[in-house]
Amino acid sequence: MNRTIGILGGTGPEGTGLARRLAAAGEHIVIGSRDAQRAAEFARLMRDRLGSAAPIEGAENPAALARCDILVLTVPFAGQAALLKQLKPLWKPGQIVIDTTVPLAAAVGGAPSRMLGVWQGSAAEQTRDLVPSTVAVAAAFHNLSAELLAQDGPVDCDILVCSDDEAAKKVAMELAAKIPGARPVNGGKLENARIAESLTALLIGLNVRYKVRTAGIRFTGLPL
Repeated sequence: MNRTIGILGGTGPEGTGLARRLAAAGEHIVIGSRDAQRAAEFARLMRDRLGSAAPIEGAENPAALARCDILVLTVPFAGQAALLKQLKPLWKPGQIVIDTTVPLAAAVGGAPSRMLGVWQGSAAEQTRDLVPSTVAVAAAFHNLSAELLAQDGPVDCDILVCSDDEAAKKVAMELAAKIPGARPVNGGKLENARIAESLTALLIGLNVRYKVRTAGIRFTGLPL
């Protein structure tokens, strides 16, 4: 399938991990950043790791948005609303945004294993409010750690995908399935992102208690 995927806020740990994994799977990736030079440098570093022909490049966030029909939002919660408000006039009908944001209390100086209250119910539902109604929203990748993404081997994690739009959910599940070891799981409606996001805080607490950085989730009893 010929498509280009933009990673908004793609120079952070989660963004670079997803960008590298999806580029390695053959997806054409545009890393978005506030700084075009920074984005270009991260893209160059990934091409050095994956091979010079790897389909990955960098751009400012607005330019990445303009070029791509599928966008993955990987900014910290503290910057989510500001970025989406900046980009709101630039969205095109039919675009899909996959939100990975988790409203951790660390965004306001609190503990990373605690959640912030979001008026809309979840970060993904806040995204739904801040993009045009003609843009489809899915929530995914909350429980897949940046540390696992940064490694070269398969991950050990199920990926909950929540959306009210079936086409957006299908795209997000397709992308999740491209990461070796990951299994996409249909998490139902977008409002269920509240649960998926809160699991991240639980996983962070488990990482601390067990002195690891790669805790993930698996659901048993589901058909493969």
